[in-house]
Amino acid sequence: MLSQLRPDDFASALGLVLKHLSGAGYRFITPTPLTHQRVLAQRGEQLGTTLRDVFGWNMTFKIATCECMSRELLAAMRGAGVLHARGDVLQSRVRVASVGDDLFVHSAYPTTQDDAVFFGPDTYRFARFIQQGVAVNYLPTGLPIRVLDVGCGSGAGGVVAARAMANLGPLEVTMNDINPLALQYTSVNAAFADIDIKPALGNALRAVKGEFDLIISNPPYLDDTAKRAYRHGGAGLGRALSVRIAEEALGRLVPGGRLLLYTGVAIAGGADAFLADVQPMLAGHQFDWSYSEIDPDVFGEELEQPAYRHVDRIAAVGLTVTRKMGAV
Repeated sequence: MLSQLRPDDFASALGLVLKHLSGAGYRFITPTPLTHQRVLAQRGEQLGTTLRDVFGWNMTFKIATCECMSRELLAAMRGAGVLHARGDVLQSRVRVASVGDDLFVHSAYPTTQDDAVFFGPDTYRFARFIQQGVAVNYLPTGLPIRVLDVGCGSGAGGVVAARAMANLGPLEVTMNDINPLALQYTSVNAAFADIDIKPALGNALRAVKGEFDLIISNPPYLDDTAKRAYRHGGAGLGRALSVRIAEEALGRLVPGGRLLLYTGVAIAGGADAFLADVQPMLAGHQFDWSYSEIDPDVFGEELEQPAYRHVDRIAAVGLTVTRKMGAV
């Protein structure tokens, strides 16, 4: 739920939460929702006693039995409006994940709200894809280096890209999302990582102007019956948004610029419909590109949904495109 606090107050208070967690050495790798559900089911009515319980597994807790929750941390949570109380039983309205040494605020479990901000295994695969994508034969041609994260969610992709490109020169990082809460979380997470960003609220590349040296995106790619923004990728079993982002991004790369698009595709009868859609855009001599399956089987539980009854599997894929120097 979008904070009702003034943005500066919300960001300041939530930043203090991250500061306390970082000072305590907090780390948590966020799993899939199904794994999260199973772990909580195993723990039953148990109350949380550690920071990982409270901010990772999002368990309820009591002050009297959770010594890890200092007065200062509780005050920061109250200040940010992210401490929910039912009598003496408390619960965080946000979770915190780690990628390396960076911490990222994201939505509480379960992520059923329309404005939920996703974080999970896809985020970690996306992070590795970015790190590899800027490490191989990538040399931006202009300064500052303009970076755009389309559908940024928690902002993890943009932060990872900024970290990976820190030695290449000054950066101008734009974070885009259609979800105002995502941009609130992104602003907090980027500020904590000491990375300056320009937030851009709106529908993908239509929300920004100009050309970019690097465009990254991990758009939603499922066919979600509830059409939640962080999951639903549109028509074609969830691939429509990814196809549109690819098409629009190709026209917004500077010569030498690169697109790193991580997404998922429903494989039916052994055929990859996303690749079939984007290949005609890449024909000709403007682009060098590569494409690979990063994980052949993700979100297998989605195949139980009627829309996927003829689907073999959902694969996580990565598309890397570089606009050739001199291409028009």
